[in-house]
Amino acid sequence: MPDMSSSAALAMTHLVPLAEVDENKVTPGVLGFIVFAVMALAVWGLMKSMSKQMNKVDFKEGADPAAEARAEQAAAPAEPKAKQG
Repeated sequence: MPDMSSSAALAMTHLVPLAEVDENKVTPGVLGFIVFAVMALAVWGLMKSMSKQMNKVDFKEGADPAAEARAEQAAAPAEPKAKQG
């Protein structure tokens, strides 16, 4: 079985020249701009969709007929039941 550490070291020596960066010229570049622009468009789309959904909401609460019936029943005096017989 080949030694994995030597192959990893060989791979690292090939990647080191790619990793050398001039610290005075580090910029986000085109990829950074593209990622930022995509995120900005996604947030804009989500905000537009949320605004559309919030406009559909009716904040006026309608009366609940079952609750009104229970309230009237509780407020009415209890009538004695007639005996059958």
